[in-house]
Amino acid sequence: MLSLEAICGELARIAPLRLAETWDNVGLLVGDRRQSIRRVMTCLTITPAVVDEAIQEKADLIVAHHPLPFKGLQKITSDTVAGAMLLRLIASQTAIYSAHTAFDSAADGINQKWADLAGLASVEPLIPSKEEASPDCLEGAGRVGKLTEPMDLVSLIKMVATGVGATAPRRVGPSDQPIRKVAFACGSGGSFLAAAKRRGCDALITGEATFHTCLEAEALGVGLGLLGHYWSERFAMERLADSLSVTLPNLTIWPSRRESDPIVSVNL
Repeated sequence: MLSLEAICGELARIAPLRLAETWDNVGLLVGDRRQSIRRVMTCLTITPAVVDEAIQEKADLIVAHHPLPFKGLQKITSDTVAGAMLLRLIASQTAIYSAHTAFDSAADGINQKWADLAGLASVEPLIPSKEEASPDCLEGAGRVGKLTEPMDLVSLIKMVATGVGATAPRRVGPSDQPIRKVAFACGSGGSFLAAAKRRGCDALITGEATFHTCLEAEALGVGLGLLGHYWSERFAMERLADSLSVTLPNLTIWPSRRESDPIVSVNL
């Protein structure tokens, strides 16, 4: 058993909140810092199914990647899905913590986990943090690095998709496009296309991108691998649960077992 304050400190060590984007809502979002915590569940997004699981499994804390609440609230009522979920969690004394973009950009955050999964060499932040302490600091948005052996675009996408269990990855660019230098940006990472091109990347792997971003990538000759928003981030919350179980051995910690990708492919 630990205080919520102590657990918040450990989470902030893993993902310093100063790395969060200015528009983000991070840190302890719901809860009493003096509360005693025994059971912790991680998830990508708090949904009604996740709330059901948290209450039934008696989770004292949910560590969610996506913040709830996200934007400023003037009311918390059951008239909205977010309000209804918050009311249920508050009633069950379940706290909520989110690091979101701070975890994306942390030295051992989601994008670094992507670089590790792909076995990249010479890894750097795609967009370094303005506060980075040294040239070899890995704090910053996205990651860029070189493959140990060149491969074609389809082989790269298959490799990383298999690594996180993504079931329906998509591509922009020729299947046999040679890839040597690659960028990773989890979630909705299409906005990192210009940075990837500027850094000389042959491909950008992300969760999702707009149609017009895909057209721009095609015109620029930068291959895109689109794994799905869920798949590009969920694996990291599972790994976070594993690492927290090691550093906080007196707690019961698990990744949500009911969370799933809401987008399902249709076989024609």
